[in-house]
Parts: sequence; C-alpha cells; structure tokens
Amino acid sequence: MKMKLLLFAGLVAAMASCKKEETPAPDTSIRDADGNVYHEVKIGTQTWLLENLRTTKFRNGDPIPNVTDFTQWKNLSTPAYCTYNNDGSIAANEGRLYNWFTVTDSRGICPPGYHIPTRDEWMTLRDYLGGESVAGGKMKTTGEEYWTGNVGATNESGFNGKGAGLRSTALYADEDYQHRKSLGMHWSSTGILPPGSDVSAWYFHLQYNIPNGMVSFIDKTCGLSIRCIKD
Repeated sequence: MKMKLLLFAGLVAAMASCKKEETPAPDTSIRDADGNVYHEVKIGTQTWLLENLRTTKFRNGDPIPNVTDFTQWKNLSTPAYCTYNNDGSIAANEGRLYNWFTVTDSRGICPPGYHIPTRDEWMTLRDYLGGESVAGGKMKTTGEEYWTGNVGATNESGFNGKGAGLRSTALYADEDYQHRKSLGMHWSSTGILPPGSDVSAWYFHLQYNIPNGMVSFIDKTCGLSIRCIKD
C-alpha cells in the first residue's frame, strides 16, 4: 500500500511538472516606454511581437501627442497617436493607431531590440506563409471577436492579426475612424519612392472577407496599427 501511494504521488508530481512546462510564465522583459508587456513569436527567420503597439511614448520617454480632433489630425506633418473612436479601452487588446511621422521619428517607439518592419520584411513574412493569396488567413486570429466573417482565418503562424481598423484622412471620408473588425493595417517604415514619397508609405493589409496578405500604400497622415519585429 505504501508503494502504491508513493507511485501515485510521483505520477501527480510528474503531471504537475508537465502542465507547468506547457504554460510558462510570460516574458516580461519586452516592454515599451509605458511599461506595457509584449510577447513574441518566431515565424520563419523572423521574430514578431504578438500584439499591436500601444505605447503613448517614444523609447526615450518623450510623450507622443494624442490628437483626438479629426481636422487637426489630418493636417499633421508631425508624430501623433490616437485610439479607435478615441476609446482608450480598445487599446489594451487592439493597440493604438499612429501616423507615419511617428513611425520614422528618430526617437523610436518599439521596445528595445525591436523595430518597425520595412516593406521588404513584410514581404518576407508574406512569402514565407505561402504568398499573397493565403498569407493573411494564416495571420488572422480565428473566430469573430476581432473580425466580422473572417474568411480563411487559421492563425497557424501565431501572428494574431486583428481587425483594428484605421483613422482615414481621405477627402471622401464621412468619418475618420473606419473598418474596425474588417481591416488590419500595419505600417512599414518604407516610404514610396519619388515623386510620391512626400505623401504615401507602404503598409501590410489583412481583411475580414479574404485570406490574402497584401502590401500596399496609403497616405502618411492616416492612423494605422504598428507591429514590431526583432532587430
């Protein structure tokens, strides 16, 4: 009987040990200037953060202006951030939105050891995941918590892409915040070559109703998500 009890206790201990290994403590070393904690995933030769950036400060601690007024926002040529619909509660799960002038500011906003991806780095990720026609599905979170419809989503890459929407500055826009749960749009650090370099920059695009992962360009004054990649 004593031997049976010892064997049972050993089995319980082994099971507990296995469970602990399956759910390791989060790595709290990846922090932005606000102290927000991020996690990472390795995809091919690249290592990406699992969350959209949500800092309100540059890496050196300088504050990034929070611009809530639409008219002021669309006329900016300096760094700024906002939160979708100016609702701060959204930032924790979906991140904040930034204009491109924040992306290229020399003070940096990604956690130390990370940077905003170039257009080529986004294309490397897309190509590793099978190309434009399927990469987006492998990057989108599954279900409909962050997407409507969510065609082709498997999240098999572990990227956890979310439909965080954007702040549009298009002349035809009847509202500035648009397409939450429909589009996930992430800046690159690459501007368009002349003559358009003064107005547009490249970004990576996920969409609710297709499995595509697309590289395109948009006005630098728009507010998009930022996803950082390891140096």
